[in-house]
Amino acid sequence: DGASTFIDPVFEGDPAGKRSISSNGLTLDAEGRLIMCEHGNRRISRVEADGTRSVVVEQYEGGQLNSPNDAVYASDGSLYFTDPPYGLEGLEESPDRELDFNGIYRLSPDGELALLVRDQTRPNGIALSPDETTLYVANSDAENKVWMAYDLDDDGASNGRVFYDVNDQTAPGAADGMKVDTAGNLFATGPGGVWVIAPDGTHLGTISTGEVTANVGWGDDGRTLYLTASTSLYRIRLSTEGHIPGP
Repeated sequence: DGASTFIDPVFEGDPAGKRSISSNGLTLDAEGRLIMCEHGNRRISRVEADGTRSVVVEQYEGGQLNSPNDAVYASDGSLYFTDPPYGLEGLEESPDRELDFNGIYRLSPDGELALLVRDQTRPNGIALSPDETTLYVANSDAENKVWMAYDLDDDGASNGRVFYDVNDQTAPGAADGMKVDTAGNLFATGPGGVWVIAPDGTHLGTISTGEVTANVGWGDDGRTLYLTASTSLYRIRLSTEGHIPGP
């Protein structure tokens, strides 16, 4: 039936000092409620069954988050998310910025927020390997276009390393949103479209859209990949099956 409006507006406050007031990454919790990364309100919120919104997380150690960008649930109900400065006018130089880093976090089911990584310059898209031992995070810094990988355990994230480097690419687009399939292949938006990268770092191919592509999501029976781009929403039928993370 085509597209229809779900929430309008996303942000109703004062836009002064904000570079973006939109929502960004979206996911669903175990009850099927929409989880939104909000740039304007600088928080992650949950849309309840009656349409109202509840705050999931908005501060770290008393400081307001920058502008949460993307999120993914683990099977135990933990929520992993990135917090770059893209919602703030002036980015890192914004006078409204309360944290002096762009963090990668884990929010436990009981509400404990842990900072996992603070030294990635522009953390953006985020995904978990199917066995949840590896955390993938896109770095959308124009000066360092890479996808990072981190080992995960109960103590946090370690062994941060470049999983794939696209600094030599000239097509428009940065490392941005991503998902994985059941084989652990990464479907990652980047220069020129969606890069498909095997768990061992082999580039398997690129889905070209002809425009900057920002995010992807599995739909239908799990074999259809939806792609959001600058002007369009695409879908492509694939032979592989998407891994749907979460509890």
